[in-house]
Amino acid sequence: QVQLVESGGGLVQPGGSLRLSCAASGSLFSIYDMGWYRQAPGKQRELVAGITSGGSTNYADSVKGRFTISRDNAKNTVYLQMNDLKPEDAAVYYCKREPNKWRPGYWGQGTQVTVSS
Repeated sequence: QVQLVESGGGLVQPGGSLRLSCAASGSLFSIYDMGWYRQAPGKQRELVAGITSGGSTNYADSVKGRFTISRDNAKNTVYLQMNDLKPEDAAVYYCKREPNKWRPGYWGQGTQVTVSS
């Protein structure tokens, strides 16, 4: 059973920074694409940033230039560095191991990010 454990969420003032981490259990972490998603109250879950097994990245327009996704395959961990946070970034942030043709996707339990003065 794959487990994804997010950490690093919390309360931050507008303009502040947070770094989220997602530690994955299981083997072959490096072959999977990974993603960070978020869901604010009353809204649908949305993709924030993704990183492929090869290290290519993509971002939602709303976070480009402020957020950076990265991965450390030796630690089975994916990160989301969030800078210049805005109140509209407040949400529960979820890590996902993306599905491939052999395995389904897996979600973490989420970590709350609150942006408020």
